[in-house]
Amino acid sequence: MGNHFYGPHHWEFTPVEAGIFYSTLSKCFATDRLIDRCGKLLMKNAACRCHLLVLLGIAGVMLLGTLLQAKGADVPASRLLRVGSAQTYHTPSAAAAAAQDGDRIEIDAGEYAGDVAVWSANHLKISGVKGMAHLAAGGKSAQQKGIWVIRGNDTTVERIEFSGCRVPDHNGAGIRQEGSGLVVRHCSFHDNENGILTGASPDSDVLVEYTEFHHNGSGDGYSHNLYIGQVRRFTLQFCSSHHVKTGHLVKSRAQTNFILYNRLLDEQDGSSSYVIDLPNGGRSFVIGNVIQHGPQAENGVAVSYAEEGAKNTVQELFVVNNTYVNERQASGSFLKVAGNLAAVRVVNNLIVGSKTVLAGKGDVTNNLVTDQPGFVNAAHFDYRLTSQSPALHAGVDPGTAGDFKLMPTFYPLPPLGGEPHPMGEKPNLGACPGSGK
Repeated sequence: MGNHFYGPHHWEFTPVEAGIFYSTLSKCFATDRLIDRCGKLLMKNAACRCHLLVLLGIAGVMLLGTLLQAKGADVPASRLLRVGSAQTYHTPSAAAAAAQDGDRIEIDAGEYAGDVAVWSANHLKISGVKGMAHLAAGGKSAQQKGIWVIRGNDTTVERIEFSGCRVPDHNGAGIRQEGSGLVVRHCSFHDNENGILTGASPDSDVLVEYTEFHHNGSGDGYSHNLYIGQVRRFTLQFCSSHHVKTGHLVKSRAQTNFILYNRLLDEQDGSSSYVIDLPNGGRSFVIGNVIQHGPQAENGVAVSYAEEGAKNTVQELFVVNNTYVNERQASGSFLKVAGNLAAVRVVNNLIVGSKTVLAGKGDVTNNLVTDQPGFVNAAHFDYRLTSQSPALHAGVDPGTAGDFKLMPTFYPLPPLGGEPHPMGEKPNLGACPGSGK
């Protein structure tokens, strides 16, 4: 029937998930007519799947509550720790010292100058409230590692701004992740030596969405806007990464990478090396991104794969429906792949200012290399397509990778976020929609 889903990327159920959905609703509602109707909608009407997913969540919670009550499970209650000038804890670091597993921490909007912290408890949700909470480190760090060193597992961070971290080895991060499992959304990382820096954790999944990274890096080429270590899975979606100082806009050593619907740009004065660096390969999906190398870019390659050796378990790369604009005087390649991989598929990409689609071996299908792309306003990085663009409705169905559909379902929006593709619309080349002009 279709794919699993990642966040908002794919909303379809696998047959196993469909069975779980049916069974769960049966136990919670015990209404055969309702179940039959939901089953038919699930199988026949794609437009209802998102709504059914919500019902599944509600049903799952109800069923879980029943099971826990029946077994007399002892689940610790979540505490709420509030941070702010008029709250119990005046600084995030004070809350970090008091936090216990499962706590929620709410930090009032405002600036917390020079405050750095180590978070050791597990299953924390840390959120800015009433706006963004700004951790302006002013050159300080926790343990000479980062503004926040997160040692606990399964942490969620929302609506926090991280800036100004410096350490002696020039690797100071907004977040230094040492635990397993991290979700970051609606945050900002700027003017640090690294935005996010994670260690190696083979059971860790990292999700970053709706977040901006800019002006990070120490200028040595070894520090980046975003650097993910050897984790199990990394997803970057609906984000903006721009103006890194000499390093990479995105770097990941994860076994599996989903880089979806982001805006990754130097603009006029950024000096990135690679836009995306996947030095150990992995099963990687680069879909629906706007990618731009500016005049001061350090490297002519936009996406680099397995340059340091194809060390990850699976070596498959799918680069689909991206818009790449190269304004660097010395042109290079859109994509560079090292070694012989199990699969490299490059489909429906729109490439401007670079003559080489792929340096290396792979299947290159239905990409457009042109100096006349028909953008609305390239000087202002508006890469939407005019009605005269040769890329408009010129895409093909890129197929699947296993059970994963490669057809993009969103357009990236400036500065953050995404817009769903209209149902039934023939795909464009590149990542951007038509402008109607």
